[in-house]
Amino acid sequence: MKKALITGITGQDGSYLAELLIDKGYEVHGVVRRSSVFNTDRIDHIYQDPHERNSRLFLHYGDLTDSTSLRGILEKTRPDEVYNLGAQSHVRVSFDLPEYTADTVAMGALRLLEAIRDYNNTHGRNIKMYQASSSEMFGSAPPPQSEATPFEPCSPYAVGKVAAYWHCRNYRDAYGMFICNGILFNHESPRRGETFVTRKITRALGRIKHDLQSTLYLGNLDAKRDWGHAKDYVESMWMMLQHDEPDDYAVATGEAHSVKEFLEAAFTYAELDWEKYVSIDKQYLRPNEVDFLQGDPGKARDKLGWKPRISFTELVQSMVDADMELAAREKTLLDAGHDVRISGGARRV
Repeated sequence: MKKALITGITGQDGSYLAELLIDKGYEVHGVVRRSSVFNTDRIDHIYQDPHERNSRLFLHYGDLTDSTSLRGILEKTRPDEVYNLGAQSHVRVSFDLPEYTADTVAMGALRLLEAIRDYNNTHGRNIKMYQASSSEMFGSAPPPQSEATPFEPCSPYAVGKVAAYWHCRNYRDAYGMFICNGILFNHESPRRGETFVTRKITRALGRIKHDLQSTLYLGNLDAKRDWGHAKDYVESMWMMLQHDEPDDYAVATGEAHSVKEFLEAAFTYAELDWEKYVSIDKQYLRPNEVDFLQGDPGKARDKLGWKPRISFTELVQSMVDADMELAAREKTLLDAGHDVRISGGARRV
């Protein structure tokens, strides 16, 4: 049985990847940060008591800012593959927390690389590593962007990702490590965090439809992004580590839509006029905006055989459906006299 270690397992991508790997027969280990509040909503449905004989998902306390914890987890789990998905991943927030973002995104990847290199040398292994790179690294570079497009990062988050990308390239070339950078363009799902624009839209839409909210505040509606479904994209991560040689791949749908188009698709599906409910708030504008990201996934298609299966329309509608159900549950609880806020499937009293 293959073993995989996932940092950021409680996030959107981590949860879908854990599902995929378990379905493929892996024993999956995840790194979670210690907190006074549990944040395992996205993986609760696949988690079993580790004392059960058929349990194949195990969680370990650790942090990308703590190299000792990373080394300890590697020694304990002895993985065949490591997927580094952990990060401070909100681009707008990275302007407010630039040092923390750099520490988790850039230095976090470097700490993990060093821990894996040391483990490999000690045990005669060659753990395969996937690094979650980002289309934000392209920044102001004109579309379409591919693996050959020069990086022009426009945020502390993007700068951190560029540093992590080159750390991985350096370790691959210098030490012969099997490391793949997946330059993933925007990928969404009903499990997306509520502060990300797509989920913010569908979450608010559900609440507006159920008379729980009257206004949705957004920033730049003209920004264009290449949006796919996270469930499709995590499959590309796994495919990269199954290839004969390590390489870097851009993963995208090849088409782009503006935030306004996403709004229109979501609100039209719910039979509402978005212009009646949306207001612009300057606090949601980035100090340095990225206007247009559209990927060229030709290399991933030709070398890995990967291609997206879920269309933009299907993605939007799946997110709207999920958040309509979430809002309906919240409405039911409120009508019953409970002071609650349901978030990501969890009830907050």
